[in-house]
Amino acid sequence: MPPPTDDVTNWMHLFRWIVKLIRDEFDIDEARLVRAAVLEGDLGLSIEQIEEVLDQLQKSFHLRFPPGILDEVLKLEELCMLAAWLAGMFKRPGFIGDGFAVSCIASNPRAAV
Repeated sequence: MPPPTDDVTNWMHLFRWIVKLIRDEFDIDEARLVRAAVLEGDLGLSIEQIEEVLDQLQKSFHLRFPPGILDEVLKLEELCMLAAWLAGMFKRPGFIGDGFAVSCIASNPRAAV
């Protein structure tokens, strides 16, 4: 069961929410769940596990990740910043390519603000 979302109002709260989710669902030591952690390499998450995290983010925050997200997001901080942008809590992250940004905005109107 994912953590509650009631208190998630900015990207830092969302980061903490994602950390709790990954810690609890995949039994990863919280000390490893730092901003610069690479989802596959540093955390050892499989593609299927990353997709589970993405699915929980979509369901919990009413987001839609467009195809190609795993080509844009490698690190825990990048995942958080992208999700926060799509949820209208953060500005567009600089690492997001223009074509991918268009896809993101098309399916997440809060990102256009």
